[in-house]
Amino acid sequence: MTEINAKTPMNKLTIGGNIYNAGNAKEFKTGDWRSMKPVWIEEKCKQCGLCFPVCPDNSIPVGKDLKRKDFNYDYCKGCGVCSKVCPFAAIEMKEEGVE
Repeated sequence: MTEINAKTPMNKLTIGGNIYNAGNAKEFKTGDWRSMKPVWIEEKCKQCGLCFPVCPDNSIPVGKDLKRKDFNYDYCKGCGVCSKVCPFAAIEMKEEGVE
């Protein structure tokens, strides 16, 4: 591996974004850079199951009882897809760090 610094020419840089081993996303908690956070409102949730299959990061756990649980924020990137598909407004997007 080459030491990379501000003067390293482009053709000497390593390729970014490549995944070399299957399942390596479990090793890296990637949710710490989100700016928006989905907030699950359990009282409004009808357990319709529309949110968890659209989550690109598998951040909505489903229990053995087949009911969704609260978000796994370690991996949630705050894309908001779950909020868009929820017909019951049970997921609200809020600015990260603001209650």
